[in-house]
Amino acid sequence: MTTTVSPPRAVPKVAPPARRRRRNSDVRAALGFLSPNLLGFLAFTIIPIGASLVLSFYEWPMIGDAIFVGLDNFIRLFTRDPVFWQVVGNTLYFVVGYVVLNLFVSLTLAVWLTSKLRAKGFLRFVFFLPVVSPMVANAVVWRLLYAPEDGLIAWFFQTFTGTSGPNWLGSAEWAMPAVIIMSVWAGFGYNMIIFVAGIEGIPQSLYEAAAIDGAGWWRRLWSITIPMLTPSIFFATVMTIISSLQVFAQPFVLTGGGPGSSTTTLVFYLYQKGFQSYEMGYASSIAWSLFVLIMVITFIQFRSQKKWVHYS
Repeated sequence: MTTTVSPPRAVPKVAPPARRRRRNSDVRAALGFLSPNLLGFLAFTIIPIGASLVLSFYEWPMIGDAIFVGLDNFIRLFTRDPVFWQVVGNTLYFVVGYVVLNLFVSLTLAVWLTSKLRAKGFLRFVFFLPVVSPMVANAVVWRLLYAPEDGLIAWFFQTFTGTSGPNWLGSAEWAMPAVIIMSVWAGFGYNMIIFVAGIEGIPQSLYEAAAIDGAGWWRRLWSITIPMLTPSIFFATVMTIISSLQVFAQPFVLTGGGPGSSTTTLVFYLYQKGFQSYEMGYASSIAWSLFVLIMVITFIQFRSQKKWVHYS
């Protein structure tokens, strides 16, 4: 007759009371340090976001009672507002132009600034300076540069071409390109620093091995630098698209949304409806439409990163 002996059960380890008290004390201390930030985040971010969602189902002129209208704000936005789809087109126009130029300029300068170049630190400082300058101040300066008669750009065209150049801010054809050019100048330094850090993190042994195999500079750029830099490019693309979809200060200061509605973006249109026409419920529906648009574009980017982003 055989006797089956069951293996001994593992006794769960119980933390000593002193260790549990110390752990609880650490948690309370961490929450104490985090509480100001958490309370501010709750009061100034979470609650306003929830309030804007509720408000999007109401008609509220800021003075008087709010009237519940259900989905009427969204129905009006997508079917009865003749300006909304033009504003969406303006926003996407800005996004495409700004993102492509920003990434191209910042990546080109990052490659240049990581080569054997003197005064690299000073040049990085100069190129990054517009990023930390107030956007409103940058826009005011560029508005003076774009002046059709006595602006610096008009003087340049007059000197070298004999013409005053296009009416940058007064023409529906040139106003959005003018906003894009100014925005690229003001914002490319951020992505440039990201790309510089990414390039400097690539092992030099890869370049040395490629040089021994006879690969030239151009071949090393496309076979080593760009593939190894794809995580940085992906991050920069996501953040640049999100920020460009929320553009406001540049068209507000440079053109005021004009001529007509040629430079009116979604956030600027939200401002017009909410703080000029006092249609807060309708403005909230615009805000949530923009939120959904940003989430959809970001989701598509994250789903597609597996096809071209290489994590080493």
